[in-house]
Amino acid sequence: MTMHFSRRATLGAGMAAAAGSLLGRGSPAWAAVQAAADMPSIPIPPPISSAERVQRLARARELMRSAGIGAVLVESGPSLDYYTGVQWWRSERLTCVVIPAQGDPIIVTPFFEQPSIAEMLKVPAEIRTWNEDEDPLKLVADFLAERRVASDPVGFEETDRYWIMDRLRKQLPSVQIVNANPVVRAQRMIKSPAELALMQAANDIMLASLRYAGERTKVGMTPADINAMIASVHKQLGSAYDGGLVLIGEASASPHGSKLPHVVQDGDIVLLDCTSSVHGYQADITRTFVVGTPSAEQRKLWDQVHRGQQIAIETARVGLPAGAVDDAVRRAYESWGFGPGYRLPGLSHRTGHGIGMEVHEPAYLVHGETTPLAPGMCFSDEPGLYIPGKFGVRLEDCWHMTEAGPKFFTTPSPNIDRPFG
Repeated sequence: MTMHFSRRATLGAGMAAAAGSLLGRGSPAWAAVQAAADMPSIPIPPPISSAERVQRLARARELMRSAGIGAVLVESGPSLDYYTGVQWWRSERLTCVVIPAQGDPIIVTPFFEQPSIAEMLKVPAEIRTWNEDEDPLKLVADFLAERRVASDPVGFEETDRYWIMDRLRKQLPSVQIVNANPVVRAQRMIKSPAELALMQAANDIMLASLRYAGERTKVGMTPADINAMIASVHKQLGSAYDGGLVLIGEASASPHGSKLPHVVQDGDIVLLDCTSSVHGYQADITRTFVVGTPSAEQRKLWDQVHRGQQIAIETARVGLPAGAVDDAVRRAYESWGFGPGYRLPGLSHRTGHGIGMEVHEPAYLVHGETTPLAPGMCFSDEPGLYIPGKFGVRLEDCWHMTEAGPKFFTTPSPNIDRPFG
């Protein structure tokens, strides 16, 4: 994944390490972890090219001029990578790109970081540095003045931290700061063919990893055992993995899991919800299966979620408000006695989320979301059902919108007896 925290980085922290020395030779998963070295390779496309990033900057300038924005400031994170190729973490020291409505951008970074930033930079941009006793926002203010846009609105990417805006206002008291979503999010929501190819590879690797681990899950295994098998396939196939959700039995009734210890027993539901990243582009897949013979209750809930997935994909079409997909699923679930709304037992979260350089990004398949679906948008389809105190089922595949309708990156599970196809 790109350099940001996620629910899996928090809840799954430490699990990924189990694929290495922390997984003892006596573990039930040890042999499977070693055998993953024999997995056949999956082709990985090249990273996003410099030429495509230059095109992104040109498009950003067009959108800025249309919106009356003089410049956009984007600090470290996925959007900085999106425009410049610079992959940098957030700290108290500012590294950012300032994109003007006319001309090339600048990168602002600490003096001692300049060689590292220059090494990663993939677009024409001047690097302006600041020393530890200087305010980096003065460099930003000076640049805005040079480009004669200091009196124009300055767009801030929606995840920029407050202190950056506050300190820019101290340098330019009259500065008008506006939301940069009409530029940054408008671009990032629509994926290019190169981006879709990277997401396809990430999805292919993620599904191969889940299939490998799921088909080898046995009674007596812990979440760490199962996660180690998933991680071992990622390592072999060359994608990034930071640990996933492995929910066993009653823990599957909590969408983001439990910290209580669980060991697979015969007849247990096992829910695997994991991500994969290829050159910064994400996949997010969930599979739910039963170790042993499914009960009638497990089978029924699984089939209902499976139908929910189908309702979502059947509903999605170009121009439809994204929230209508969630509404269609929720109507069906309520007709089956779940909910109403987000109440349990039922579907307590949205039907899906946007995905791309971040696992969760706009737009969202959630009630009230008015963003119209458009070609190039990518989403998860994961309308789970949860019965507190018993178990839950979530099936998740990602898809992208085409002119002809939605297209899955991966083939959804056909049934509870063949959860991996």
